[in-house]
Amino acid sequence: MRYFLLSAVAPLVMLAAPAAAIPAVGEKAPAVVGVDITGRQRTLKQVAGRKGTVLMFFRSASWCPYCKAQLIAMNDGAAAQLASRGYTLVGLSYDAVPVLARFAAERNVAWPLLSDPQSRVIDGWQLRDPAYPPGNLAHGVPRPAIYVIDRKGVIRARLMEDTYRKRPPVEVVLAAVDALGQ
Repeated sequence: MRYFLLSAVAPLVMLAAPAAAIPAVGEKAPAVVGVDITGRQRTLKQVAGRKGTVLMFFRSASWCPYCKAQLIAMNDGAAAQLASRGYTLVGLSYDAVPVLARFAAERNVAWPLLSDPQSRVIDGWQLRDPAYPPGNLAHGVPRPAIYVIDRKGVIRARLMEDTYRKRPPVEVVLAAVDALGQ
C-alpha cells in the first residue's frame, strides 16, 4: 500500500521540489566517491561488477543495531549471490574508515565498505536523514536505501522503507536484481 501511495504522490512531489528529489529509477546515479577500508579512494565505477553495483546506504556499523543486522544479513546471504549474478555489493556510510575496517574484520566482509565522513555522497543522493541536527551523534547519516545501478550508471531499482528500523530482506534485494534479467 505504501508504494502505491508514493507512486500516486510522486508527480506532485517532483513538481514541488525537483532539486531535492531522491534519485529515482531510470535516472543517472549521482557520483559516489568514498574511502575503502584500506584507505584508498574509490568510485562506483571502480568497484562495479560486470553488470553493475548494488549500493547500500546505511547509518553506522558502530552504533546502529539495525544496520549491523542488515550488513550481517547481506554479507551472509547476498554478497556472494550478487557477485555470481554480476553485481558487486557496496556499502556506504558516514562511519570513519577504522570503524568500517573493524566491522569488516570482525564479520569477514570481503565486499567494499566506503566511508563518507563528511556526508558528501549522502547529500548528493539527497539521503541525509533530517531528524538529526548538527551536534547529534547521528548528524549526517543517510536514510537507509539500496540501489541497483547498471554498468552505465543508471539506477535500475531502488529499495527503501519508511523507517530506519525496517530494511529490505536479502530475498527482496536478490529478486530486484533478478527482475532486471540483464
